[in-house]
Amino acid sequence: MTDMTAIAPARIRLARISPGRVLGFVILALGAWVVVFPYIWMISSSLKPTDEVYDADFTIWPRTFAGVQNYWDVLVGQPYPTFLLNSLIVCGGILAAQLVTAIPAAYALAKLRFRGQTILLGTVVACLTIPINVTSIPLYLGVVKAGLLDTYLSMMLPFLVSVFAIFLFRQFFRAYPDSIIQAARVDGFSEIEIVLRLIVPAAVPAVAAFSVFSFVAHWNDLYWPLIVVQSQEKMTASLSMMQYRSEFDINYGRTFAAATVVTIPMLIVFLFARRAFIRGITMSGVKG
Repeated sequence: MTDMTAIAPARIRLARISPGRVLGFVILALGAWVVVFPYIWMISSSLKPTDEVYDADFTIWPRTFAGVQNYWDVLVGQPYPTFLLNSLIVCGGILAAQLVTAIPAAYALAKLRFRGQTILLGTVVACLTIPINVTSIPLYLGVVKAGLLDTYLSMMLPFLVSVFAIFLFRQFFRAYPDSIIQAARVDGFSEIEIVLRLIVPAAVPAVAAFSVFSFVAHWNDLYWPLIVVQSQEKMTASLSMMQYRSEFDINYGRTFAAATVVTIPMLIVFLFARRAFIRGITMSGVKG
């Protein structure tokens, strides 16, 4: 006699596999493939000679392995540690300045009441729609007039204040209990002390989320450094990829190898910070 107690769990599992679940899995798998495939292409191309990168018969593994030469030229054939250090200085400087300016501004917009607050918040939201390309010409002229070309400050200058950070932190701070802030004021805390001793420790998830956003965005930035950097000594890691192109030719193997090397640090940062990143994004939308 068949043991019905052993068959029941199997039937329950089969019943849970509905056509909707299968379709959802297929869609998610296709979406994951669309996201992952460019990285597979990049890594595969970094192992190939230039004439094989855009061969009509694409293969994941190269027919002629040129990975050692490509990565040697990227990591040893040029001062890549200098490029890496430049990127770290620029990204770290931008992030520090953005946090110093955005956290007090966001606190003021979220918890203080003053004349023109609504207009100021509207201006912040409106500035989110303005890309750097629109302001690049006046910014470049200002950098030239100030004699700051080919400096770290010139690469950081347009990004020292982030309206996105102000808006993100403002949404997070609005969820912070007003009763705690009022109690701190009664105890004699100044607004600066409230921000530093209460708000900032509570805002660690939002700070972590924005830090990932900021660091990845400016690590990968090519547009502005390409405008203001004039020497190899000040090149960032992303900008160094431009060295493998000439007027008539591009060394695609080395370019993809450089792109892989540039991408790896950001993948590591995101893997370590992904929980704080997701938590910060989720909690920043709790209260509008």
